[in-house]
Amino acid sequence: MTPKVHFHALGRAAYTPSLALQERFLKQAVDRKKMRRDAGLEGKDLSGNPDLDLPENHLIFVEHDHVLTLGKTGDIGHVVASEQRLKELGVEYYPTNRGGDITYHGPGQLVGYPILDLEQFYTDIGKYMRMLEEAIIRCCADYGVKTGRIEGLTGVWVNPDSGLAARKIAALGVKCSRWVTMHGFAFNINTDLQFFDLIVPCGIGDRGVTSLSIECGHSVDTEEVKKSVLNHLGDLFQWNLVEGSRN
Repeated sequence: MTPKVHFHALGRAAYTPSLALQERFLKQAVDRKKMRRDAGLEGKDLSGNPDLDLPENHLIFVEHDHVLTLGKTGDIGHVVASEQRLKELGVEYYPTNRGGDITYHGPGQLVGYPILDLEQFYTDIGKYMRMLEEAIIRCCADYGVKTGRIEGLTGVWVNPDSGLAARKIAALGVKCSRWVTMHGFAFNINTDLQFFDLIVPCGIGDRGVTSLSIECGHSVDTEEVKKSVLNHLGDLFQWNLVEGSRN
């Protein structure tokens, strides 16, 4: 059976309501799994019975207003700007329950939040992370930008084999509860990279950050990039994507 995934294109949105939407979808999925377990229905497809069918999967695409988010294992000391400076720039700050350290989200950046029941795909969180990275790697290749991975450092990098000259173009941080994921990736497209000067991005101080537009040498069409990432995710996960909602 091909898993169904509901796609939600939120456009530009603040962080708080987007987080609340993720948490709602996560809770619905976890509650459904508990109910199926209690009924002895784990692993069974009961399509047509909305009360006992498999948990719903969701994918959210959003561009956030300026915000810094800190992972549960992150170091608040990696925010190098003062509270006053953040206030002047209109940058919010939120501690989160995802993995990873501090990162920045803002206009011109594609943030993807898959809320997936991995038991409908595969129960391997490492493979899941690599698949998210691979979708962005393939998207960058569509624009003639060669990217890859660095062993021990999560994310997607330009010139990954060049040591300290490597530049991060996409960051990842996820949470998984009963094999249901939340949070996801942040892909710099036309992002104003000056906002990364407010932090030590992902706690990595010896390598820089970049964007697709910087690497291409010109601004790129954000909507076209989103379509590319969406297509590659579909190829990799082999899901049945259906339109969700836009708000």
